Parts: sequence; C-alpha cells; structure tokens
Amino acid sequence: MIPKLVPEQALDASVVAYTQALKAAGFSGDIETTYASRLAVATDNSVYQVLPQAVLLPRTTEDLVILSSLGQTSTFSHIKFSPRGGGTGTNGQSLTEHVVVDISRHMRNILEINVEERWVKVQAGVIKDQLNAFLKPYGFFFAPDLSTSNRATIGGMINTDASGQGSLVYGKTSNHVLALKTVLINGQVLSSYAMPTEQAEALAEQENTIGRLYRQVLRSCRDNRQQILDTFPRLNRFLTGYDLENVFNDDLSQFDLSRVITGSEGSLGFVVEAKLNITPIAKHKCLVNVKYDSFNSALRNAPFLVQAQATSVETVDSKVLNLARADIIWHQVKDYITDVADSEMLGLNMVEYNSESQQDIEQKIAQLSQRLDAAVATKQDGIIGYQVTYDSQAINSIYAMRKKAVGLLGNTKGRQKPIAFAEDTAVPPENLADFIQEFRSLLDQHGLQYGMFGHVDAGVLHVRPALDLCDPEQEQLMRTISDQVVALTAKYGGLMWGEHGKGYRSEYGPAFFGETLFTELRKIKAAFDPNNRLNPGKICTPYQSVEHLVSVDGQKRAYFDRQIPITVKDSFNSSLDCNGNGLCFNYEASSPMCPSSKITKDRRHSPKGRAGLMREWLRLTELQGVDVLAKEAQLQANRSSIKDLWPRFKNTLAKRNGEADFSHEVMEAMEGCLACKACAGQCPIKVDVPSFRARFLQLYHSRYLRPAKDYIVANIERTAPFLAKAPRLVNFVLKRDLTAALLKRSVGYVDTPLLSVPSLAQRVQKDYQFNLQQLQQLDEQQRQKTVLLVQDPFTSFYEAELVEDALRLIEKLGFNPVLLPFMPNGKPQHVKGFLRDFARTAKNAAQFLNQLHKLAIPMVGLDASLVLVYRDEYNKVLTDNRGDFAVQLLHEWLVKQSLPKIAQNHEYALLAHCTEKTALPATEKAWQDIFSRMGLSLQPVSVGCCGMAGTYGHEAQNLDNSKALFDLSWRAPIEKYGVNQLAVTGFSCRSQVKRLVGDKPKHPLQLLLSAL
Repeated sequence: MIPKLVPEQALDASVVAYTQALKAAGFSGDIETTYASRLAVATDNSVYQVLPQAVLLPRTTEDLVILSSLGQTSTFSHIKFSPRGGGTGTNGQSLTEHVVVDISRHMRNILEINVEERWVKVQAGVIKDQLNAFLKPYGFFFAPDLSTSNRATIGGMINTDASGQGSLVYGKTSNHVLALKTVLINGQVLSSYAMPTEQAEALAEQENTIGRLYRQVLRSCRDNRQQILDTFPRLNRFLTGYDLENVFNDDLSQFDLSRVITGSEGSLGFVVEAKLNITPIAKHKCLVNVKYDSFNSALRNAPFLVQAQATSVETVDSKVLNLARADIIWHQVKDYITDVADSEMLGLNMVEYNSESQQDIEQKIAQLSQRLDAAVATKQDGIIGYQVTYDSQAINSIYAMRKKAVGLLGNTKGRQKPIAFAEDTAVPPENLADFIQEFRSLLDQHGLQYGMFGHVDAGVLHVRPALDLCDPEQEQLMRTISDQVVALTAKYGGLMWGEHGKGYRSEYGPAFFGETLFTELRKIKAAFDPNNRLNPGKICTPYQSVEHLVSVDGQKRAYFDRQIPITVKDSFNSSLDCNGNGLCFNYEASSPMCPSSKITKDRRHSPKGRAGLMREWLRLTELQGVDVLAKEAQLQANRSSIKDLWPRFKNTLAKRNGEADFSHEVMEAMEGCLACKACAGQCPIKVDVPSFRARFLQLYHSRYLRPAKDYIVANIERTAPFLAKAPRLVNFVLKRDLTAALLKRSVGYVDTPLLSVPSLAQRVQKDYQFNLQQLQQLDEQQRQKTVLLVQDPFTSFYEAELVEDALRLIEKLGFNPVLLPFMPNGKPQHVKGFLRDFARTAKNAAQFLNQLHKLAIPMVGLDASLVLVYRDEYNKVLTDNRGDFAVQLLHEWLVKQSLPKIAQNHEYALLAHCTEKTALPATEKAWQDIFSRMGLSLQPVSVGCCGMAGTYGHEAQNLDNSKALFDLSWRAPIEKYGVNQLAVTGFSCRSQVKRLVGDKPKHPLQLLLSAL
C-alpha cells in the first residue's frame, strides 16, 4: 500500500496570517497555499526550483494595492514578493522562497486601442499572441517576436525587456513602451512615461515617495552619463537590468522613468498596465531558407544576409533540425526545407523580408536569389541550396518550428539534456562566428554535446550545453562553464545576458558594471524598495544592504530529482524529462494542447504542472521507503483481495474527514486531465500525461477506494453489449428524471448517452457477418478486395448507424466489408487506471487481431481514440507479445484507394478529433485529399478540444468545464457553418455537439456515402 505523504516544508505562520488578513481587507483575487499550487510555480524554464510560501493571483490593480499596503504594516513588513507572468524565464527570474504574485491568470484584459495614434493599453497579464490576434483586424501588431509568444505575458516581456526575431528593425520591448502603471511596494501607484526633463526635475522636488524615485534616478543617470556610455557595449540586444542609459534621450532633454522599470525583473514594483505603441503589418512578406554545409558557414554568411536588407536572419543548427524532423511540426514545414541532393544540410538561415510594396520585395528577393544561385554554383560560402516562399501559412509554420527549438532540444535522448544558463550571449554580429567557434571549442574541451539556434542578425545565439545536473560533478561543471562564458563574451565585446535577463546570473552584475555604476543600481533599488522585499537577490540589493545576490549555484530541480532512484526516473521519464518550456500554457483556443490548462488557467492543470507534481510524488514516496516499481508489479500480478478493502475503507474515511495527504492534491490535478493525449503529440518533450496519470491512479487506489463511476467507465466494454440486447428498455429507464437524478447523486454521472435503436446487430444482421473459416479460404485476389471493420464500443453501441454506413461505403467502393465481432479494446480501463485489467484485455485483443493479421486483409477502425490505443498503449504493455497486427483508421485506408469522381461541388468544413490530429498530423490533409478526389470540397477548421473527451464531459464534476471548452472554440464554427455542413471525425465531438446544440453532425464517411 502506498503510504500517506506529508510535505516536508510547513507554511510559515505569518504568511498564513497574512493571507487571512488579505481576505479580510477585500482582496478579490485567488489565494493558493496548497503544496501542489506552490509546486506549480516552484519552477520555470530554468534549471532552478524554489518552493514559495504562497501564490497570490490578483484580479485588479486594487488587489495589488491591497497586498502591498497590507505588507507595509508592522505585522507583515518582513514578507517578500516576486511578480510572475507566464513563467517562461530561463534564469529563474520569478522564482522565490517567499510569496509569488501571479498576474497571468486574471489580469488579461485589453483596455483601449487608438488606431490613429497607434497605441494600445493592456493589463500586464495579456499574452503576446493574444494581443496580436486582437490587433490584426486593425492592421497592426506588437513587434517584439518571442519564441514563447503564445504564453509569454506583456508584463513578463516588460520585466525582461524581451526582444526576439526582427529586433534589428523592430527593437526590444522597451522601444515600444509608451507608459507604465506600476504598484510600488508601499501600495502607491506610479504612472511613468516620457516627459521633458524639466517636468521630471519638478517631480523630484516633491518630498514623497514619487519625488524620491525621480531624484535618485535623475542623479544616478545624469551624473554618471559618460561612464554609462563608456561601459555599456553598443549592442542591439543589450540588457542592463536597470536601463541607466536610455532613461534620457541623446541630448538629455527627455526623461522616462519607465526605462528603469523595463528590464528590472520585478525588483522595483508590480507592473499592472502598459501603454504600447503598435506597428503596421507589412503587406508583403517573404522567407528565404538558405541551406549550408555546416553551421559555421551559416554563421559566417549571416552578415552578408543582413547587408542584403533583410528584416531578420534566424539560424538553427543540424541538431535542432534533426529533432524537428521527429516532431509533429515537421509535416508542416518539410516541403519548404527540403534536403539537398548529394549534400547534408547542417545549418539553416531563415531570412525574412517585409515590405509595403510587392515590387520592392520582389526586387530584393531577385537580387538575393541571383547571388545565392552564384554561390551554389561555385560552392561558395558553404551555401548548398535555398528555397523561397511567399505563403504566409508556410512562413508561420517555419517560425513555429524555430520557436519550438527550445523545447525540441530538451527531447535529446539520454540523461544529459541541453540546458539554459549561458544561452543568450550577445556579441557584436561581426564577432559572432569567431565567438561561437571559440565557444564550441570550450564545450568540446569538456566533451559536451550542445544545440544552437538564435538571432544571428543581432549577434545573439542560444547555446545549450547538454548536462546531467543530477550528477554533482556536472552540476559543478555548469558553474565552471558559466564563469568561462562570462569571460569569453567580455573578450569579444559582449555580455552573458543579451536577451533573457539575469535572474540567478545576477552575481555577475558587479563585475560587469564596475563598482561605481553598480552602486548606482543599488541606490535606485533602495529608492524603490528600501527593505529588499521585491524579488530579493535579483539584479542587485539595496544600497548599504548586507543581503546577498542569488547565485548560479542556487538550488536546482536536480537536487530533488536525484533523490528518486534511476530506475524509477527511467520508468517515469515522461514526467521527469519535462524541462519547463511551458508550451502547454498555449493560450490559443484553436490549439488542442491541454484543454484543462486553457479553461482553468491553473498551472497545476497543465502537463508541466502534472509532471512536476508526479516528480514530487515519486520523491516523497521514495523518502517513505516505498519501491514504486515493485508495488506496480505487485498490483499487476495480484487482484485486490477482500482483506485489502478494510484498510482502504479506513483511509477513505480519513480522507473524507480531512486527513492531509499530498496524494490527494496530485489526484485533484490528475482528475482534471481529459486524457486526450494532445500533450504527447504537441509537447516537444513528449510529456505524456495520460500514461503516467493511469499509473498514478492505480497506485493511489491501492490506498483509497475507487468511486463507483470509475467501475462504470472501466467496464463499459463489458456492459454495453448486454445492454444493447434491449436498447429500447435501457433508454426508457435512462430517460427518466429519477434515473438521471440517481446517477448524478450516487455516481456523479450526467447526460448518460443513449444506446442505438435499432442496435447494430439488428441493422446489419447477417449481411457482413464474420466467418473465419470463409476468410481463410479466400484467394489472393479476393483478399485484396476484402476489408475487416474493427468495432469499438462507442460507435457500435451508441452510434450504430455510423458502423452501418461505413460498411455500405466500403461496399459501394467495390470491396467486400466484413464486420469483426466486438472485442474490448481496453481504453476505458486504461483511462481510469485499471492497468491489470487493461493488460489482460490488450493481450486478448492482440491475440485475436494477430490471428487475423495472418490473413493479409486490411483491418480498419472508425474511432481514432480507440484505434490509437493499439499503436501506443499496446506497445507499452505488451512489450513481448504485441505481435505485428495493424489497425488503420478509415482515412488511412481510403487515401490509398482508387475513388470515384462525383461532380457535386458540395463544400464542407472539417472539425477533426484532437487526439487524432495531434497523433496523426496528416489526418486533415488526408481527408481533404479524399474529398477532393471525389469532387467534394473539405476545408479543415482549427479547433481545440470539444470538451467531451470520452466520458470526461459526462462526469458531473467536469460539466462546467466541458461546456466552457465547447464554447471556447467549437461553438463559433458550428454557428458559422451549420451542423449540416460539418464533417466531425470524433465520436466524443459529435456527441458533444448533439448535447449542446441539439443536432448531430456527420462523420466524413457519411458525407461521402450520401454523395455516392
């Protein structure tokens, strides 16, 4: 039995008192103090892990005023805070052992836009891509283009002065900030913007907090102006921490306090609102993908491309390219980055051009193409080929691959993973190739592998050495390399932190700035935050403070991970390998990635959050002396006995009486998972939550009783065939209000689906009956014209008309369809963690399907979520006896057949099942091809999760989220096209539309059949 788990660190009593006082003071945001909630923000995209005392999630500026003002009282004046946005920082900027103030959940409103004056006003929690989606209809965009743009907040961008692609033309975030609203540590609200220096001097005369800030910043930046100019390198991506140089304009006539706050990493105040300038979207865009025989050639050729008047030049090395080839993203870009015959592509420069004039951009591309053609012909500069595309969708897909590079590097095989700590070095672009050559030599001397990508036009390259920080010697090597890279960047006129801020690298600040300028930083910090209560230890400490800066040697996630046995880590690698890149925080409603994260905006309910909870659960279990793998083996080998029930009953009773157990917190996060497996397809690390979730459920229920609904779901493949013998009677009972009330109250089940009437057995009778002996007697030609239809419980018993239509469609195409007898697949058992039963079901099904496989007749299934279990979960559980059988989905079979042409000119919209299109990214294209060949038009529509996901939407506890997910991305296209114009591939999706709209859409095969 798994033991009760109690976290090692108890909450500080004063923090508990502070949270209680917050509620009494009218704080309207969320206050989270559970261990799971704190763990969810204990990591970011760095190697560090620090557990906070509490997480505050304000809804309004007034909430921030309340929490700051309350913190000024003598009782709570020792409490410290760290602002947090998207949590995508690579250097631990928002990590703290104190109190996290997370603005990303609620403060996501776009407040005002002025098209004539070209500005927009937003709350700090607005996500970068969210803002650009809002601006696009107006013809504008917010320029800094980050790789994390679909989850990075504007507040986070301001606090790190983020830049990204195209910065040579568009600049950094600070170049676009017109004004800021910041809540100071004492609760005052500071409004900052560019003003005449005389106005700033007048404000500095005030004897109050605002006056003190203006006096200090004026003094620090004006009195030391020449030294500032002499010290700071002339770099496009240069990030100081506090931007002492750009507070003033060149002639010192204008002063902007916002420039100090921008890039301050939350150490000066809570940024709550920003007024930003916006940039017109260029009418014409072109991307030239230039291919090289080596990464060094790509680097050395970059200055030439910049001189060719490119908007931006991005680069990736062969390691990133090869990882991309194995990712879902590759099918979207492979036609635009094709391999070169007789040459290996080891480097790629992506060269973008933007213009208001078609003639201008074509002229530039023609000139560049002429020079590239000559280079390819003469094998000059290592250029082996290039491709040009004006297609906006293709360009977006290629940049999506580039943006995914951070995560893709984390998917490197083995225990040594490329990690972030020296990955945003900046040097003058003309020095970049020599700098990187020496950088690579440094890493080679240590025998390390690494991946590289970056912004060669700006002299910024992301280099991630592969280390296993669970090895103490390699953790020390990280420090050694870090020191060496600091020295190397100085040698080439650059610096360690060109783009991603300081965070735990703040200890290098004093040596870079020098004593005088670093003292000025400390004086500014003292003016804003005299008691070092805002993100303490980052950037600098207040003047005359004796507190220390954080260090590169700070506590890392590996400190905790190394407490888990290697065998357990290898077995649960899907959760242990999560590197925190946060792609699962993707805000886009049309993305299938993690619907529970989208709808709750709760970091626990994301693949990253669940992976972190699973890691900690495994660690705490190990500290209790439990061998998790041995326990799993025991559960797989032996069915629970009657004597096990009493201790599980007692433990369940203790749970209901409020007994603490960290396992309950993990369980809450796992129950929110829809088991859609979008994470397994879309996460660059392939974090597969449903897989380790199923294992956790099995282990959890070795201590606690299961709810009745789990048994109902897990046994649906056993009960449905019996219920389908009297479908009218069963449906009559289910339709009664009393039945619905009893199911909801006793089982927690709502909107129970009705059985098909007539049943499948009544519909098909003997027309397509399975007879093994007859199949074995078929000759080769007859076998080629035969198709075996594999049943699943959902379509066979709840949508029998679809199975009948599938048989008729196959028949109309000139084939002999045979309906296989229903054989349980096991997916419902796996979803609910009945892994022992699932293994037995899988074994039986595999034996049956392998017997049929010998006939060399194609086997086809209709529901992707069931068919894909044969390819994934079966491969994992039947490691020795899975066999060679293969079950295709209908579109996989149809796309290979000769299809009749029907000139009916019907147009349909395709809404594909999220599991299907993430596991099989060519799904939509295949259906589109099938329809096109038959003379029909099918347009894929980007949608996220419908909210049903098997039985998830039927569980009462999930009902509100299920409906909200449907409204998030499905309702709009349904209202736009109408149910009759839709093709929907998923059984769950069709059921959800029927439940919430009233009409049921067709499967694509039904539309094909009606056309025939």
